[in-house]
Amino acid sequence: MPAKDIYHDTVKRALEKDGWTITHDPFNLKWGRKDAYVDIGAEKIVSAEKEGRKIAVEIKSFAGKSEMRELEIALGQFVFYRFLMQRHESQRILFLAVPKIAYNSLFVNPEGLDLIENENLKIIVYDISSEEIVRWIN
Repeated sequence: MPAKDIYHDTVKRALEKDGWTITHDPFNLKWGRKDAYVDIGAEKIVSAEKEGRKIAVEIKSFAGKSEMRELEIALGQFVFYRFLMQRHESQRILFLAVPKIAYNSLFVNPEGLDLIENENLKIIVYDISSEEIVRWIN
């Protein structure tokens, strides 16, 4: 099993506060005979739908020595997990959970906005101290 990010429980509580039910912790994906793990799988029942919305969330803290290196790793994981999900879990949408401070540092600039658009990134911005989701970027 993979190690949990330092903000794993923070994001989990934030999702629950936002009305999501955690269905997988972690969410297992297959790469042939090998396993890959997205941090969380969740579901939200929408009153007009029986099945609701399903998501998977890869949580990142960006707490390492190099914010840029953390971004490179996060993007690599996101692209890889998105590929696996398109093949095996196409009804589920993958999100990258990013703390508000890292989002403001890395994505609120022309390059970051272009990256979000060009790579079709889905991002959940979370506040560490309030344990709340402050923004969904679809």
